[in-house]
Parts: sequence; structure tokens; C-alpha cells
Amino acid sequence: MSVQNTSATSSIAVPAASKRRLPVEASILLILIGIALVFEVLGWIVIGQSFLANPQRLTIMILQVSVIGIIAVGVTQVIITGGIDLSSGSVVGLTAMIAASLAQSSAWTKALYPALTDLPPIVPVLVGLGTGLLAGTINGLLIAYTKIPPFIATLGMMVSARGLSKWYTKGQPVSGLTDSFTTIGSGIWPVVIFLTVALIFHVALRYTRYGKFTYAIGANVQAARVSGIDIERHLIKVYAIAGLLSGLAGVVTAARAQTAQAGMGVMYELDAIAAAVIGGTSLTGGVGRITGTVIGTIILGTMTSGFTFLRVDAFYQEIIKGMIIIAAVVADVYRQKSRKK
Repeated sequence: MSVQNTSATSSIAVPAASKRRLPVEASILLILIGIALVFEVLGWIVIGQSFLANPQRLTIMILQVSVIGIIAVGVTQVIITGGIDLSSGSVVGLTAMIAASLAQSSAWTKALYPALTDLPPIVPVLVGLGTGLLAGTINGLLIAYTKIPPFIATLGMMVSARGLSKWYTKGQPVSGLTDSFTTIGSGIWPVVIFLTVALIFHVALRYTRYGKFTYAIGANVQAARVSGIDIERHLIKVYAIAGLLSGLAGVVTAARAQTAQAGMGVMYELDAIAAAVIGGTSLTGGVGRITGTVIGTIILGTMTSGFTFLRVDAFYQEIIKGMIIIAAVVADVYRQKSRKK
């Protein structure tokens, strides 16, 4: 009798185990490897060179996507709550202008604030972060208390922040930055900042009450409210953090470029959203991980670097990127349907 029970149990266990699937991050990582191998093969066929065996190209690629990655970490948290943030690119431009104006050297004769030159780098950094935090908090307040849809609220901030960045210096660029400030964007520092930010919020989302509340709101806002979560207060936190990280990205962008212009950060918000969605974050809310977003960011960077390597026209690059984003959203829809079944 016991032998029969054992065999019955094993027969049930086998199909259950066979239904186990790879984690989303593992699947996305396989996609990244596949894309890299495709560019490697095409590189030898089209150009006669290796795509992967070029450390300089790979280093430049990681540096280029680090700013998008910083923004994407904040955008991921917003999307998990069921929201969206279209203002992050404009906030990057605004914070870059403001931070750079306080990081000018006294040797620069066209300093915007001659009495505030040669300041310690911590001053423009904190002001830049504060600017981003303020923009994000305004987004959160509008969404939480006026019940404006996140799309509209952040769209308004996107337009306003871009207008402010142009008004701030009447459209003129800000140059002559101190060496101590530009060090923030030199070498490998942007990558270090990106990975540090990703690690912090990976831990926050997975192991803290902040993360549990964020997922709960995105999964079912009414159930989250009934369970005692202060929805409005938490949404303000999430959008404030997204604004703070956009501010950090603006500081890094200005430091890396050693100048600031009002047009900085254009379309960054869409690249950040794309990185999050490609990384497995669901636009319906409640699903997403920072690790997936990091891989999604690298996928975007790999595609951009690969297309440039193959000398594909920039217009075609945008078309292909758009198709990949649509494919990622379609895949997310099918994932959600399969989970419901």
C-alpha cells in the first residue's frame, strides 16, 4: 500500500516540476546574450570585426547607458505602483543646468553667478538632487491628492521642466565647470553610481516595508488601502524618489559632458521606460525587479552600440528600438494572461 502511495505521489510531482519556468531575469539575460551573439556574427559577416572582443567599445556602451539606468531605477518603482513618469528626461535637463551653474570656475569669465564660483562640488550636487526631489514631490502630490492621472501630471511636469531649463539661462549653455565637479562624471564613476543606486533599491524593494507597499499598491490599490497602507503618502514617496534619481542623473550628465544645455535629457524618459519594460516590469503594475531593469538597460545599450558598430543609420535604429519596445509590451501582456490562467 505504501509503495502505491509513493508511486502516486511521484507521478503527481513530476508534472508539477515540469511546469516550473526560468525566472524572468534569467530569460531576459538569455535574450541579452542572444542579442550580443547576433551582433558578433553580423560583425564578422558585414564588417569583418568582432563586436564583443573590443573592451573599449563595451566600456563606452556601459558608460552611455549608466545615466539611463539611474533614471530607470526610479521609473521602475513608479511603474510597479501602476503609474508612469514622463518628466524624468526634462528633469535631467533642468537639474543639469542648475547644478552646472553652481559648479562654474572663477576662471570662466561668463559665469552665471560670479559670486558663487569655485564652490565645493557637494553644493551643486545637493542643489541638483534637491531640484529633482522637488519635481518628483510635485508629481506625487498632484497624483495622490488631485487624482490627476500620472500620465497627465508627469506630462505637465515634462513640459514645465523643459521650459524652465530654457528660461534659466535664456537658452544659453553653462560651461567652465570646476575639475572637482566634472570628476563625478569621469572614468568609471557613472557606472559605479548606477550600480550603487540599483543595489540600494533592489534591497529596498525586496526586503523592506517600502517595497512591500509599492508592490501591493500596484497589484491592487483597493486591497492595499483596506490593509492599512497610506496610498497617497506612499505614492508621494515613490514619485519623489523617481525625481531624486532624475536629479542625480542630471548631475552626472552635466559632470560627464563638462557642460550643461537645456536640451539635455531629451527622450531619456522613454529610454528609461523601455529599459524597465524590457526588463520585465509590467505596465499594469505590481510586477518588476531592479535586476531585470539593469539587464534591460544593458540590452538597450547593446542594441545602440551594435547598430552603431554595424553603421546602421540612426533613423533605422529608432524604428527598430520602437519595434523592440512594442514586442516587450506584447510579451508582458501574454505573461499576465498566462499568470491569470
